[in-house]
Amino acid sequence: MVYFAKWKVILVLAVCALGVIFAAPNFLSRQVAEALPAWLPHQQINLGLDLQGGSHLLLEVDVEAVLQERLEAVVDSVRGELRKARIRYQGLGKDGHSVVVTIREFDRAGEARELVRELDQGMTTELGDGGRITMTLTEQAIRERRVSAVEQSIEIVRRRIDETGVREPTIQRQGDDRILVQLPGIDDPERVKRLLGKTAKMTFHMTDLNNSVADAMAGRVPPGSRLLPSVDEREADGRPRMYLVRKRVMLSGDTLIDAQPSFDQRTNQPVVNFRFDAIGAKRFGKITTDHVGKPFAIVLDGKVISAPVIREPILGGTGQISGNFTVQAAQDLALLLRAGALPAPLTILEERTVGPGLGADSIAAGRVAAMVGLALVIVFMVGAYGLFGLMADVALVFNMILITAALSVLQATLTLPGIAGIVLTIGMAVDANVLIFERIREEVRAGRTPISAIDSGYSRAIRTIIDANVTTLIAALLLYVFGSGPVRGFAVTLSVGIVTSMFTAIMLTRLLLVTWLRRTRPAALPV
Repeated sequence: MVYFAKWKVILVLAVCALGVIFAAPNFLSRQVAEALPAWLPHQQINLGLDLQGGSHLLLEVDVEAVLQERLEAVVDSVRGELRKARIRYQGLGKDGHSVVVTIREFDRAGEARELVRELDQGMTTELGDGGRITMTLTEQAIRERRVSAVEQSIEIVRRRIDETGVREPTIQRQGDDRILVQLPGIDDPERVKRLLGKTAKMTFHMTDLNNSVADAMAGRVPPGSRLLPSVDEREADGRPRMYLVRKRVMLSGDTLIDAQPSFDQRTNQPVVNFRFDAIGAKRFGKITTDHVGKPFAIVLDGKVISAPVIREPILGGTGQISGNFTVQAAQDLALLLRAGALPAPLTILEERTVGPGLGADSIAAGRVAAMVGLALVIVFMVGAYGLFGLMADVALVFNMILITAALSVLQATLTLPGIAGIVLTIGMAVDANVLIFERIREEVRAGRTPISAIDSGYSRAIRTIIDANVTTLIAALLLYVFGSGPVRGFAVTLSVGIVTSMFTAIMLTRLLLVTWLRRTRPAALPV
C-alpha cells in the first residue's frame, strides 16, 4: 500500500485540479460566470426553492373535462352519421360517461347501432327498449385518457415555464391527476399562475348566420351551435358581446407552429401573428376560399377573441389575431400558443411563496454551520493526530471542493436538506482517516516499522472503510429513489459526499502520507 504507481499520482492530481476548476465558477457572480468563454467551465450550483425563494404550486388536472370533450365529439359524430343516413332520432346527448340517442324509426334501430358503433372503438354500444342506443366509455378508455391528459399537461406546463425563462424548475407528477411545480427565483409569480391557469385551446369556427343571437340568448340555442362571449368587446350596457358560432371546429390550434407578438402597421396596436404547418395552411386556405364574405370566429378557451370577416382567400398559412391587447397580453398569448394547448383545465390546489429573504437567511445559516463544523473537525484532527491529522484536513478541504464541483457539473439543485447533507459529510469524511490512523497506531504499538505500520494500517482498514461507506451509499440511493423534493436533495449531496470522501481518504491522504514518508524517512511516526 505504500507503493504509489505513477498513473495513480497523475489521476489524483488531475481529479483535484479538475475539482478546483469546476468549483471555481461558484465563487463568481452569476453574471460573471455566464460571461466566461464557452470553453471554460461556467456552471454553478442551482439553488432550490427554499434557498432562492420562488413559488410552489400543486395543480390538479381536470380529467373529467377531457372525457366530456370526447363525449361532445362523439355526439357531433353521431348527429352527422344519422343525418347522412336519413335516420330520424331524438334525445341525442350526454348522460354521465355515455352518449344516448333514441331512434324514432324502430325498424332502423339496428342499422343505427351499427353506424354509431364504428365511431369510437373505446366505447361499448347497446340497443335498449324503445330504440334507445347507449354508447359508454370503457374503463380502459377512461384510464388511458386520464394518463394521456396528465402526461400531456406536464409537457405543456414545462414548455410554458421554459418560455418564461425560469431556471431549473421542478415539474413532476404527483398521484393520478396532480402536478407539482416549483419555480425558484421567479419575480412575477402571478403572471406564471395566469399562464398555467389558461387552457389556451384555440379553435376556428364559422359563425351561425342563419339564427338570431337574441333567440339564443333567450334560451333557444339551435342544435350544432353555441353561444360564446367576446373576450373584450362590450355592449352598450357593459355586458360582453355574445356570438353564435357553429360547434364544428373548422381548424384547431394544434396545427400552429409559431406565434409572435407584433404591432399592427395601420393602428400600431399590439397583435399576435401566427403561422400554420403545411396541413394547417392548406386547410386554412380552403376554409377562407370557401367562405369569403363570412365572419370567421377565433375562439380561445371558450371566448371569442375576434370574429373578422374573410375578405379574400388566405393562402400563405399565416394570420393575425387583433383585439384590445396590451403589450404584455400579446406576449403572453403568443407564448401560450407556441407552447400548445393544455388537454384539460388546471386547478391550483396549493400555493406557497417563499421570499428571497428567507432563502438568504437559510444560506447564511447553512454557511455558518458548514464553516463551524469544518473548523471544529480540522482542530480535532490536528489535536488528535498531529501531522497526520493535518494531511486529513487537506484531504477534507479538497473533499468539499470536489462536492461543489460535482454538484455544479450534475446541475443538481441544492436545497436546505442538501446543505444538511454536506454538513453531515464533513464529519463523515474524516471517519475513514480516523480508522486508518487508529489502525496505524495499533501497528506502531505492536513494534512495526513506520513503513510496515502504514502499509498494514491501510491494508487492514480499507475493507472496513468500503463496507461502511457502501452501506451508507445504498441508504442514500434508496432515499433518492423513494423520496421526493427535499429528501432527494439530501440524498444527492450525501451520495456525492460519500464518493468524494472515499476518494480523498483512500487516494489523496495516502498520496500525502507516502510522499512525506519517502522524503523524510522518519524513525518514528507522529501519530
